[in-house]
Amino acid sequence: MIRILVDSLADGELTNAQMVNAREIIARLDPARFHVTAFFVNEPDPRVANRPSTTLIKLPLRRQTPVILKEFLWGGHDLIFYLKVSPAAKWFLRSRRFVQGRCPALGLVESQCDFRNEPTVSVESVRLWEQTVLRSDYLFSNSHSAQRSLQKEYGAASEVVPQGVDTAFFACDPERRENRRPRVLFVGSLRPFKGPQVVLEAAARFPQADFVLVGDGIMGQELRDRAKTERLANVIFEGPLPFDRVREQYRQADVFFFPSKWEGSPKVLLEAAACGLPIIASRRYEPESVVDGRTGFLASEPEEFFACLQKLLLNPGLRREMGRAGRAHIQKFDWAAVTRKWEEIFTAVAATSRPKKRIAVAAAL
Repeated sequence: MIRILVDSLADGELTNAQMVNAREIIARLDPARFHVTAFFVNEPDPRVANRPSTTLIKLPLRRQTPVILKEFLWGGHDLIFYLKVSPAAKWFLRSRRFVQGRCPALGLVESQCDFRNEPTVSVESVRLWEQTVLRSDYLFSNSHSAQRSLQKEYGAASEVVPQGVDTAFFACDPERRENRRPRVLFVGSLRPFKGPQVVLEAAARFPQADFVLVGDGIMGQELRDRAKTERLANVIFEGPLPFDRVREQYRQADVFFFPSKWEGSPKVLLEAAACGLPIIASRRYEPESVVDGRTGFLASEPEEFFACLQKLLLNPGLRREMGRAGRAHIQKFDWAAVTRKWEEIFTAVAATSRPKKRIAVAAAL
């Protein structure tokens, strides 16, 4: 049996994308082949807690680094998966040269790597990322765009394993009724690079549609004030929502509008497509979850986003056609298929006690 330490919190209420992804993979790993150890603070996800061949380690509210580092160094694991940006990971990677039986670490790249172009990412955060995830024995990217960015910015090779989605949970509502007014949905943090300000511009241009924003962030109050000042009665701020209520927002919407310009493979695009929504997203990171002209549209500048949105608002038949195509396309990103890929990788990595090259994973597979 392969023993895997997942460097993530298994708490069920946490909505951070990395932690959600880790839980989805853990829950689907074959318990006859893989023993998993993970950390938690409050209440672990029941799917993880009830999984056979699983050990959960409770962390204190403070001074978590010593507990995590001890497990890194002496937990007897075959590999560490989803190495995250943390002091424990940094000290683990620094200390391995003094420890017998080096445990290989797998890091994931889930965004563009030109961090200097994104002012909301601090210099300290970038430095810690370079000292942790970037120094993993094996690097994986969740999209070809993220892979190219990593190669360009750091000259580092990585293998692509796509972002997954639960297509059983995120699915169309068979009893859904047509909206009297088209409903346009945005889900994401309210930060400048995500483009929520473009959503408000769209709302001003298309008063015949309702625009719903799910999420919160540093721009939250600014956007609410702007909507009030500009009397945008067709804008609804839902704030952060739990998974089941986010799913209901997808199911009630007619178009998913996501003008974010700095991503890897946003999970919200997969969730929206799984719920049968046509998608408008950015061409800058070329999301594999959107097929331009078939499951939605890819745009570069705000004017192009607005032109694509106008096409969908004026054509209900096109919305339905693209939504059906998106649902069919997204099936290949189901977590079951993605997890099988990870199982192949874990098996290949565990068979190599001292990996010499990150690219060796691709060769082994």
